Amino acid sequence: MLTTTVAASGGHFLTDGGIETTLIFHEGHDLPLFAAYTLLDTAEGRESLRAYYRRYLALAAERGLGFILESPTWRCSTGWGAQLGHSEDQIAAFNRQAIAEMRALAAEAAQSGAGPVLVSGNIGPAGDGYAVGTSLDPAAAAAYHRHQIAALAAAGADMITAVTMTHSGEAAGIAAAVRATGLPCVIAFTLETDGRLPSGESLGEAIRATDAASGGHPAYYMINCAHPDHFRGMIAQDPAVAARIGGLRANASRMSHAELDEATELDDGNPDELGRDYRALAQLMPNLRVFGGCCGTDHRHVAAIADHCCGAA
Repeated sequence: MLTTTVAASGGHFLTDGGIETTLIFHEGHDLPLFAAYTLLDTAEGRESLRAYYRRYLALAAERGLGFILESPTWRCSTGWGAQLGHSEDQIAAFNRQAIAEMRALAAEAAQSGAGPVLVSGNIGPAGDGYAVGTSLDPAAAAAYHRHQIAALAAAGADMITAVTMTHSGEAAGIAAAVRATGLPCVIAFTLETDGRLPSGESLGEAIRATDAASGGHPAYYMINCAHPDHFRGMIAQDPAVAARIGGLRANASRMSHAELDEATELDDGNPDELGRDYRALAQLMPNLRVFGGCCGTDHRHVAAIADHCCGAA
């Protein structure tokens, strides 16, 4: 399904930028534990989410590109939900509601003649996205994430994307759990300033371990929540790893994760500079097809990235 849709789009998809940093720093929302899904609980919050995604859908439509709608459910798992006072049934309902909102936006985009739109059920790590915390083996990870994956799949997601993965054990468990639903899976690893995962694994080691444990189920891998300066050298040195990367959601900021954790102001970098960085990386990654952003990025950055990488410049 992913291969067919990518071909229909001319080969390139956009996705959104840093949803949590945009909603907090630009729009003034209070997101406890960075949980954007809590906005689904009010009419005002739902309209803020729709407005957020519509900006990106318009960018893709203007450029004739496909779009991947990532649901605002990065923190919408049972463990994080419990910290916010939500039961397992409530968490399942939030996940279903998120996919319904994405489906409505996709239908709206189709009416306007936009390119192909995929709805992705977005999931995050059981722990912090910047540090390993408790390392999960594949079986434990599958057990933890199965509840959210099942809810997203039953609600009609086209695919499941796991982002800010800090170690291969959790990534492998997610990939195996998604495989059981029959949906495609994408895994995005977060990298430190040395180009390695917070676990200390190299990107190549993490990809190979995840593929081995899940029967190669991920359709492709992504890098997210790291600045291109942090991993450019590693990509240049390992063509096999570069070929397995299909998406990129980099940070606008060159700060380390520790610095970002302590930051009280948003470092949104330079959109055009980030676009040029992506173009240079695209020359190293022959299968790079999905372009978005992470911390500090917004629609300006994604527009610049599209213009540099997707034939619109």
